[in-house]
Amino acid sequence: MKAQRLLHDLLLQRDALGEQARIALISDGQAFTYGQLLEAAQRLAGILHDGGLTRGDRVALLLDNSWASAVSIFGTLMAGGVFVLVNPQTKADKLTFILSDSGARVLIADPRLEESYRGALERLPHPPDLIRASGSAIDPTGCPAGASQPVEAPAPVIPLDLAAIIYTSGSTGNPKGVMQTHQAMVFTLGSLIEYLRLTRDDRILCVLPLSFDYGLYQLLMAVALGACLVLERSFTFLGQTLETVRSERVTVFPGVPTIFATLIAAHRRAALSFPAVTRVTNTAAALPEEFTGSLREIFPNALLYKMYGLTECKRVSYLEPELLEAKPGSVGKAIPGTEVYLISADGQPVPAGEVGILHVRGPHVMAGYWNRPDLTEHMLKPGKLPGERVLCTHDLFRMDAEGFLYFVGRTDDIIKTRGEKVSPVEVENALHRIPGIREAAVVGVPDALLGEAVRAYIVADPEENLTPHAIRTRSTAFLESYMVPSQIILCDQLPRSPNGKVNKRQLLTESVEASPKTAEHLDCSL
Repeated sequence: MKAQRLLHDLLLQRDALGEQARIALISDGQAFTYGQLLEAAQRLAGILHDGGLTRGDRVALLLDNSWASAVSIFGTLMAGGVFVLVNPQTKADKLTFILSDSGARVLIADPRLEESYRGALERLPHPPDLIRASGSAIDPTGCPAGASQPVEAPAPVIPLDLAAIIYTSGSTGNPKGVMQTHQAMVFTLGSLIEYLRLTRDDRILCVLPLSFDYGLYQLLMAVALGACLVLERSFTFLGQTLETVRSERVTVFPGVPTIFATLIAAHRRAALSFPAVTRVTNTAAALPEEFTGSLREIFPNALLYKMYGLTECKRVSYLEPELLEAKPGSVGKAIPGTEVYLISADGQPVPAGEVGILHVRGPHVMAGYWNRPDLTEHMLKPGKLPGERVLCTHDLFRMDAEGFLYFVGRTDDIIKTRGEKVSPVEVENALHRIPGIREAAVVGVPDALLGEAVRAYIVADPEENLTPHAIRTRSTAFLESYMVPSQIILCDQLPRSPNGKVNKRQLLTESVEASPKTAEHLDCSL
């Protein structure tokens, strides 16, 4: 059997093993087989090849979660291209930057997003060729090679070639393009599948955008296994998604804290139970300890995985489900085949129990940022071997004597108040222990007397009638006095990035403009 060295080898192996009839994907209620996925990808690869795409050229994908997305990813790879996933919510200005920065030769886009992509294409002096794709249909009429033959032999690329550029938001300015090679992504897939204990019989739900690497890897893991991906466009319609989980017999439920908060709120109104689910995974933000009990009620037969990662290496660590009670608050150890360690700001090893900057070593570390050698140098540091580069996450962690990691915060997130350092994550975890608090986001804001004041934005259950005073009083049971938020603002909801994370920068900017410090209620809805 041919070794799986390239991402599209995963799909070709399904054909080599005679698994053409297995269901690869369920999207918009329609089932597609591995044979159909391969045939459609080969057809698209032919269109791209005859349109002039060469090895290493970039293909931007502006698509919803759909069959067309899966076809476009594998079609691009089989043509020797590098896929550039763009969130479908991206506006024209940002899309213009991504298309220009990546040098995309082709844009595959959903016609429903024409307002965004037309505006972007009109601003570019040399716009990419356009292929329209919607749902289960890919229309090549916008591309010069509309009547091409399918490509049966993939383009000659090697594992060190780029497979994807994944754009991720920076703390300032334009997004950064994370370069991932075939070799890195194939390695990562094997590591994820190993520790999640997945099999070819799993049915993996994906409500996360495929433009988010957490969503993308659900598709890639399914294809690597010959499993089935149940692809939903979003988590917007809760009832519809939960019915899909039941009817499609989903066994793997990946989510982020905002998804689980919504799910738990629905469970409290009317009990939910999904006994067919055997794995529940969380990343993107820390899962509050208080969610664990409710999630076990909703998914009584599931292993619950807490994980930590960042786009620059996909995944850093995971906590074995059997250790949730033994290691509360931990995000576990390094994923299989990788290594993590902590060093101080001056480059010295950090003893167990003390805070240091997390560094990651392994084949999954990015090749760098596209067109940004300055930012690449900031993130990739000299490693243990001559010429090796390791990822400096710039995240603060503690590691216990057994090697388990505990997230403290970003180096630029730590709040300095009254001469003390406060971790926003620690305060958020404490606030989640107060009954009635659904979500909490903590930031530091300038204060003439304190240096920085601890400000908490709270989404509470309406029936609890929580007030800022009551929240502050109850939080003193869990926090030292200097950590108790001096400013508490009740919100109807928190602004989120397209990946489901709470957007603290947007929250802070909009709230400062909209409300004085003394405000006790602020509508932070998007």
